[in-house]
Amino acid sequence: MVRKIICVSGMPGAGKTSIIEPLKSKGIPVIVMGDIIREEAAKQGIEPLSGNLGKIMVELRKNYGPSVVAKLCLEKIALMNAEVVIIDGVRSLDEIEEYKRSFDKVLVVAIHASPATRFKRLYSRNRQDDPKSWSEFIERDFRELNIGLGNVISLADYMIVNEDSIEESRGKFECIVKVISND
Repeated sequence: MVRKIICVSGMPGAGKTSIIEPLKSKGIPVIVMGDIIREEAAKQGIEPLSGNLGKIMVELRKNYGPSVVAKLCLEKIALMNAEVVIIDGVRSLDEIEEYKRSFDKVLVVAIHASPATRFKRLYSRNRQDDPKSWSEFIERDFRELNIGLGNVISLADYMIVNEDSIEESRGKFECIVKVISND
């Protein structure tokens, strides 16, 4: 039975998924909120890699409430048998509150990187929904901030600055997970 939720938050390109990745191989379940959006897009017959994920994310929240993605995650968590679950991509305090209604221990880890670093990462990643220009990047950042991402980051329990070595950032995250798991 899941008792602890670790919510990982950060602006697009901060390195959330890269930092979390090694823990999957150690058996810690990870739910990626972006995957939930992609699943919902597919249910609506929208190609998940169409570049419209941001619009779908905003539409879902507008139509079903600001914590709808967290509620969809809770359905998946209910099927899991683990002590700790990591949620990748929390974007609002409403989502945090939704998790807190279901679990005693919910902690937030924010991953931070400068806009220049994040743009470089997103541009080189070259996923279909990644920005192709600085203006698209800024537009995406503001869309994320309008949902409440900045509030989550500013109120996080832990902060990792991911500007240099990914190994160093992964090590810091693993230490945080160990502390939370053993608490």
